[in-house]
Amino acid sequence: MKVGGALLAHADHFNVVLATIGQATRERRLLVVPGGGPFADAVRQVDRQLHLSDDAAHWMAILAMDQYAHLIADRLAGAVLVAHRPAIEAALDDGQVPVLAPFQWMREADPLPHTWEVTSDSIAAWIAGQVGARRVVLVKPPGVLRSAVDESDLVDPYFSRAISTGIEVAILGADQNDGLCRVLEGPV
Repeated sequence: MKVGGALLAHADHFNVVLATIGQATRERRLLVVPGGGPFADAVRQVDRQLHLSDDAAHWMAILAMDQYAHLIADRLAGAVLVAHRPAIEAALDDGQVPVLAPFQWMREADPLPHTWEVTSDSIAAWIAGQVGARRVVLVKPPGVLRSAVDESDLVDPYFSRAISTGIEVAILGADQNDGLCRVLEGPV
């Protein structure tokens, strides 16, 4: 499950999403992948001002995801910060909720292009394939689904290439808590 960083602008929805995740993890195994949110936005702003190299911008944006992972792990009951697949498995086996700080894993694997066409959506898709997930759930800010024409308006341009065949994709707004509950109750 990828928790979009833009949710931080909507604290009430952010808290409800975390509570819903916490409730769902009582009965199922979930991995939380953070977005980049305002932390990645800061990288974008610096890139516009200083024209960073694609490599620097890419790694700085992924480090932004690590910052958000720390926040989520701090606020989500039963959560533990993880950086690799073995730590994910260990956390799940211990009944904890793994929250991925992806920088170290992504730096070692370096599986995705270094471009702003790759965001945390594509990283979550790639991670889902690596951990053998059957579904990736992307939680977007409230209201974003109303303005989208189709799914391609909701994910980054690289997403369709990052998602493995056979992985179901569910995209929900943080204001769709009933839908989020249904998705988390379904088979994973």
